[in-house]
Amino acid sequence: METEQDRILSIREREDARRSLLPGTPGETTNTLVHYYRGELGRMTSWRDRIDRTSNWAITVVAALLSVSLSTPTSHHGVLLFGMMLITLLLMIEARRYRFFDIYRARIRQIERCYFAQILAPDPNSGSDWAAVIAGSLRHPRFLLSYGEAMHRRLKRNYGWMYFILLLAWCLKISTPKLQTEGTPALQAHSWAYVIDNAVLGPIPGLAVIAAVVAFYFGMLYFALRPDRDEGEFGHGEAHV
Repeated sequence: METEQDRILSIREREDARRSLLPGTPGETTNTLVHYYRGELGRMTSWRDRIDRTSNWAITVVAALLSVSLSTPTSHHGVLLFGMMLITLLLMIEARRYRFFDIYRARIRQIERCYFAQILAPDPNSGSDWAAVIAGSLRHPRFLLSYGEAMHRRLKRNYGWMYFILLLAWCLKISTPKLQTEGTPALQAHSWAYVIDNAVLGPIPGLAVIAAVVAFYFGMLYFALRPDRDEGEFGHGEAHV
């Protein structure tokens, strides 16, 4: 049977083996940190690429639906409403990806701001707990942004312009006789009744469709114009994604 002394020796051997896996000199620690920084930078770049791809899909969808809707009078204005739904779906997907990107971006900025910047130009007021912050994030990964905050940032920076373009195209579609099936030479609608009739969507009255679109855009405008949180890395500088 294993004696108490043998167990103590076995525990010590395991602890020594574990210590041998960790860097033991400042040079080894620096080398490990550099490799870790490169790895986190690669993960951040990968998620940034996914965000850009979603934005590119959204721009492609807007361009394609604008071409389909405004190129011929026979196309229905519902195509543009469908485009608004697709853009909302892509915004939700991009917000999810942005939350993952923000985790790795925060770690990278901690190393850059509190380690590399200190090497280049030491600042006595800079925080010294950056390593503990990164270690805590590695031990217990968690999102730094809520889903709503991520959607707010992407809407304010990219998707707000896409929604605005789709709204202008929709208003042009339902208010311009030349873009309707009649093909009349008039450039503008002569009455609100004409616009309301053109906004009909199947069994849904035109007035209800217009009211739904107006309510949707007012909600988006309120959501986009709410103030940002100046927390985390957003409290350090202006260059942010």
